[in-house]
Amino acid sequence: MLEKFKELYNTQIKKEMQNEFGYNNIQAIPKIEKIVINMGVGKAAIDSKVINNAASDLALISGQKPMVIKTKKSIATFKLREGMKVGCKVTLRKDRAYDFLERLIIVALPRVKEFQGFSSKGFDGRGNFNFGLKEQIVFSEINYDKIDAIRGMNITIVTNAKTDVEGKKLLSMLYFPFYN
Repeated sequence: MLEKFKELYNTQIKKEMQNEFGYNNIQAIPKIEKIVINMGVGKAAIDSKVINNAASDLALISGQKPMVIKTKKSIATFKLREGMKVGCKVTLRKDRAYDFLERLIIVALPRVKEFQGFSSKGFDGRGNFNFGLKEQIVFSEINYDKIDAIRGMNITIVTNAKTDVEGKKLLSMLYFPFYN
């Protein structure tokens, strides 16, 4: 697993996917289009500094400046007004997506307590996979002593696969741990 994921995809995975699924065109072989990391921060409605801390954590994890998400509607029940900052997200493409995936699988996931793997229920029917992490401290870039709160995040891996079977095969070949 010391091989870079991008090189692994180009040298081995493309050939195996083409043999298994019988693609005529090399462009039809599924690949990772992008990875979206989203961190919702509900407490930002009360304290505006919380969103800055979440954004800095996300920047360390992804290596890219996050985009701050604002509310589109006012919701009185949640004490939200239109335009309030409530989260942040990053979209990683090309080499950054493969680099993040490599760090996620080799470094971060082994640090998750009692991690057994992912369920195939996270697929959306079109080969995209969605899952959540409960703590940002599983990433080695985050210094435990400098964080203000434990925050979770939602990670979506978007592929150009047509089916979940193709998407799961692609992610499995990239050492993604599935238990079913």
